[in-house]
Amino acid sequence: MNNDEPKYKRMLSGIAGLSLGISIVVALLLGVGAGMLLQKIFGVFWVFWIGVFWGVCAAILNVYKAYKSQLKEFEELAKDPKYNHK
Repeated sequence: MNNDEPKYKRMLSGIAGLSLGISIVVALLLGVGAGMLLQKIFGVFWVFWIGVFWGVCAAILNVYKAYKSQLKEFEELAKDPKYNHK
């Protein structure tokens, strides 16, 4: 373990990975809430689906960001000589 790394870095990265499920639910709920607010403001039902669409897009973006973060960590792990068996 590198002495330059913070003591709880691995635990914090694990917590960040676990928060993905929560962020998906929150994004969807915020999208539905925004859709309901838009529907109430404009009085048109289909505007609700714009909010739902925003929520789904935000959830997909959260998954993509988590994927990129995990991919970066795996690439760093692949460079570690401890795991490189050549």
